[in-house]
Amino acid sequence: MDYSILDSLHDNERRSLASYAANSADSLGRAHHETQHPYRTDFQRDRERIIHSAAFRRLEYKTQVFVNHEGDNYRTRLTHTIEVAQISRSIARAMSLNEDLAEAIALAHDLGHTPFGHAGEDAMNGKMAADGGFSHNRQSLRVVDVLEERYPGFAGLNLTFEVREGIVKHETVYDRPDARDFHPEWKPTLEAQLVNFADEIAYNSHDLDDGLRSGLIGWHDMDGIAIWDELNDISRQTHPDLNDRLRRYHIVRLLIGMQVTELITFAKQRIDELGIATLDDVRNANEQPMRFSDSFYTKLKGLKDFLFEDMYRHYRVTRMAAKGERILNSLFDVYVDDIRQLPPKFRERIDRDDSDGTTRDQRIRQVVCDYVAGMTDRYAMLEYRKLFDPFEKV
Repeated sequence: MDYSILDSLHDNERRSLASYAANSADSLGRAHHETQHPYRTDFQRDRERIIHSAAFRRLEYKTQVFVNHEGDNYRTRLTHTIEVAQISRSIARAMSLNEDLAEAIALAHDLGHTPFGHAGEDAMNGKMAADGGFSHNRQSLRVVDVLEERYPGFAGLNLTFEVREGIVKHETVYDRPDARDFHPEWKPTLEAQLVNFADEIAYNSHDLDDGLRSGLIGWHDMDGIAIWDELNDISRQTHPDLNDRLRRYHIVRLLIGMQVTELITFAKQRIDELGIATLDDVRNANEQPMRFSDSFYTKLKGLKDFLFEDMYRHYRVTRMAAKGERILNSLFDVYVDDIRQLPPKFRERIDRDDSDGTTRDQRIRQVVCDYVAGMTDRYAMLEYRKLFDPFEKV
């Protein structure tokens, strides 16, 4: 058999990646068999399928902290995702891990997120309580396994096990994994583990940036927070004459760089101490080696606690979150009470497959949940006006 471009790509991974990295040639595969692409690895194909999905495009108009109409310069769920992917690639490259796998997981980690951020997730969790609740990790998996309809031979994107595992085992302070179908006894790949922290690094940094830009938090509100004081001092020592805008950018860059460096340094140390030499060692380790040291996390926690109390609970953010939760609760109830108000393609799904052991009422709630969770902020607000404003055309 001729030596192919794909063979060369696989050989490059074996030569260049660490012995405990995930190699695309050794993937546990896809649910539906497909012929391999002649010049793209499976993880590269997964990444590109995610980028071309409708759910990925909709992230542009889903809330990170600020609803889209509040300003063009604030992060959205899409720009947050791109920042997580960039940080993930940087960490993976520095640690000789599989960049393509890390990037694919990063790009997919929020595909199932609701409109209106965590307030929207709380609303859907309440509405789906009788059906096991709602988690955007599980919903992200549902998006790539079921809801994206792009291929003639199967539902979903038919992603590899490793990417799907990374989605469902995603874990941060805001995300709890539910990996019952993905060997919960296994630790996720190091590529999946680093995405957890790239996510945290991104929102620690860009939420600080957006908070200062918006005026929700003032420049001196963080005086006395150790990591802020340290970064502020470094910035002023190296660039004493910056204006506030450039100072903000510089400090945010320093914060990202500090977190990435601390993560890489400590993770390498823990990999050595745990004797990890293979991917099997990663999966069977007593702990996940990819994490911050306790001392650095203590320092970082001061900033995280400040953002939680003074930004995420700011009255302007709270008002919009409460408004978003009311909108989604109202939409959910209307559609469940009268499915004729759902678009036809969603109504059809209710009775498309009644062989999974669920009742019709359960399927109605799931279809409505899929519809509402997939909305953008602005589409949800438009639907709300159409359904509840008597002067709005439907």
